[in-house]
Amino acid sequence: MAFWEPRSAALTIRRILKVNHAGEFGAIRIYNAQLALARHLYPDIVPALTEMRDDEIEHCRLFVEAMPARGARPCRVMAFWSLGGYVLGFVTALLGRNMIWVCTEAVEATVHRHLEDQIAFLRDRDRPLHDLIGSIQAQELAHLQHAVDHQPRQGLLRAATLPLIGLVTESLIWLSTWGDTGSMRREIAR
Repeated sequence: MAFWEPRSAALTIRRILKVNHAGEFGAIRIYNAQLALARHLYPDIVPALTEMRDDEIEHCRLFVEAMPARGARPCRVMAFWSLGGYVLGFVTALLGRNMIWVCTEAVEATVHRHLEDQIAFLRDRDRPLHDLIGSIQAQELAHLQHAVDHQPRQGLLRAATLPLIGLVTESLIWLSTWGDTGSMRREIAR
């Protein structure tokens, strides 16, 4: 028996797909809002933001394609991901190019922790999904590294917003999986 069997492994797999799809959708909305302002305020970062947004679009598509075979459907709180993503992207872009990268760092660092848990959970349960998430994780880590590398200032605003954005992201992930992410993490720690 695997290290953790919730109500059913199939249910957790459906929730993983649901939250990953919603997260990618939210990331697309963040980048779209940031791009809307960056085209006018910070045109030099538009190519990087466009590339990252395009990666998220591809990830979203891959998760949508993986859903039917596993009986998964889109998250019921997609409106939160949509509105929240757009507002977060717009506000961080208004606060400056550095805050765009702080936002990317906070979101990607949170996502990375969850992808690690998902990969561990899926290893012996759903190898194709395990491999898909592993390949997506590599791109998400590249986004995280780019964001860290392009922050010229590490000031008070960053110190205040980095954990706040991470907490909001973490809360949406928890809500979207009905707490399964916390259960997986606790079991992995044992």
